[in-house]
Amino acid sequence: MSRPMWVVKLIKKGFPTRFIPARLTKVPLIGKLIERWLFEGDSIIILPRENVVPVREPIDAPENVLLPSKVVEHFIEKANYQWIMNTCICRESTKCKDYPIDLGCLFLGEAVLDINPKLGRLVTKEEALEHAKRCREVGLFHLIGRNKLDSVWLGAKPPSRLLTICNCCTCCCLWRIIPFVSESISSCVTRMPGVEVKVTGDCIGCGTCTEGVCLVDNIRLEGDRAIHGMECKGCGHCVEVCPEGAIEISIEDDTFVTKSIERITSLVDVS
Repeated sequence: MSRPMWVVKLIKKGFPTRFIPARLTKVPLIGKLIERWLFEGDSIIILPRENVVPVREPIDAPENVLLPSKVVEHFIEKANYQWIMNTCICRESTKCKDYPIDLGCLFLGEAVLDINPKLGRLVTKEEALEHAKRCREVGLFHLIGRNKLDSVWLGAKPPSRLLTICNCCTCCCLWRIIPFVSESISSCVTRMPGVEVKVTGDCIGCGTCTEGVCLVDNIRLEGDRAIHGMECKGCGHCVEVCPEGAIEISIEDDTFVTKSIERITSLVDVS
């Protein structure tokens, strides 16, 4: 059963305080209850921004080029239902000034039929593909996978029939809670298979990449050099903003698209 709009309004109003319940997930018992209610069985992959991903395929064969967006396109083509939200609840709640608020999440699968029609609309595959493309063009990046939280707040069940494709900015994303949540919840969100991010010898320690750039606040300065921590999720935003071009992203596994699709398919059925 879809959620009434008054519930949605309460969620939007409380969104800026999300870091408070995030911290509670580290409290024994309370954390376990929150995890079971909102995150049980989840697996979400962060797809890096494509403007920073090196393309190693021949330039004369663009149809064979494997980029992170191929994962999104695969599931859009496979899904029997595609649903676009009217707005991004994260950016709307925080009054984002840097990215479009009207580019909302994309949900796939039979469970979208339970979503309140006041929140968005069913679209064709072509419209869904164009929406995802537009999101990338304005600098947003995708999170894709099973996210039970969306099933709960939308009233769209079961979670195994709802695939979430978030179109995120690092400033407003729900998952900025990662540094504050329990390790078991944080581990639900992972980098794309094979993605590696490294700081090169060109780094001068300017600190640009440490100033609210990282989605999970996982970059720090040690002396005159930037250091990535173990929680790096591979979104690639630090690569984009580095004025020295001293941070590089690479995909070391040629099967990264296939592995991502297989992982998501094992958890969510959109057909």
